[in-house]
Amino acid sequence: MRFVDEFRDADTAKALAAKIAGLCEPGREYKFMEVCGGHTHTIYKHGLEDYLPEQISLVHGPGCPVCVIPMGRVDDAIHIASQPDVIMTSFGDMMRVPGGDGNFFDSNSEGTNIRMVYSPLDSLKIAKQNPDKHVVFMAIGFETTAPSTAMTLLRAKEEGVDNFSVFCNHVTIIPAIKAILDSPDLRLDGFLGPGHVSTVIGCRPYEFIPGEHGKPIVVAGFEPLDILQSVYQLLKQLRDGRREVENQYSRVVPWDGNPVALRAIARTMRLRPYFEWRGLGFISHSAMKLSEEFAEFDAERIFSMPGVRVADPKSCQCGEVLKGVLKPWECKVFGTACTPETPIGTCMVSPEGACAAYYNYGRFTRQRIREASTA
Repeated sequence: MRFVDEFRDADTAKALAAKIAGLCEPGREYKFMEVCGGHTHTIYKHGLEDYLPEQISLVHGPGCPVCVIPMGRVDDAIHIASQPDVIMTSFGDMMRVPGGDGNFFDSNSEGTNIRMVYSPLDSLKIAKQNPDKHVVFMAIGFETTAPSTAMTLLRAKEEGVDNFSVFCNHVTIIPAIKAILDSPDLRLDGFLGPGHVSTVIGCRPYEFIPGEHGKPIVVAGFEPLDILQSVYQLLKQLRDGRREVENQYSRVVPWDGNPVALRAIARTMRLRPYFEWRGLGFISHSAMKLSEEFAEFDAERIFSMPGVRVADPKSCQCGEVLKGVLKPWECKVFGTACTPETPIGTCMVSPEGACAAYYNYGRFTRQRIREASTA
């Protein structure tokens, strides 16, 4: 299939739905986790739950990098931005993420200079244009965005830009999945593997999921038919008694990943001993910092930071949503006190956040319809 419309063909979707229904064992419930927030938005934007039997439940996982950043790291970034002659730069979806002392927009109203950029290379350009300022790029994202940060660091070193640094908050997907699998309060039958991350790391790193935990995983694309086909492949594995890593997104994802991107990351970054994730706590070797070779560009070495752990608001249940324990609409403040205009938690802020997906596309889910019909 070459064109977007072919990935959204309703007749093909109905045919896939019929095959999915035929694979479901009578009386058995299935729970699959879509790790990536992009999958969640596809599911609710296109109403894919309506194509699936009631036996199949899809739950959201921790695959939204903005959502998992703890509030203390936002406060650290604001602290850096408040230093004299500093320009902080960030992707746009970080601008409204709440910290303990407000978000980046709030900070700008109090005198900081935090700018939105579309690429870390934009930050490097700002540094060249402002030699009397120190420009800091707040790097976030899974392995998907880490290569762009790595390539920017390589260029900054090559060009000798000495007023540029990176506040590194890149996280890694495998330890997060391991934490989910080790969680005692969630039973899963399989995973829809993250497509974007897998373009960089490939499929091989997921082999521990079937090998150690006996769960199938299908790396999935982001169009509606990609999701349905991946669910079909998961059910087919379960029916056949197989537990494997399959690559539904083979048109984009190479089995062994992108070697150029992986080499750039390996040169510029190292794994941290541990890192705090919103909702998941501290996970070992789950995030990256700059390597010794690039220490001169490490904002954490250039600036002192509070490094204080900030507890999430008690009313916010983003942690449970990120672990797949709760559906967003089960949070007490969802759609009332917490909306995209007035977010309390990160899951409502990020374009990939589960709460934002439910709010924009899935407020009237099948569950709510059933509850209303029986009230």
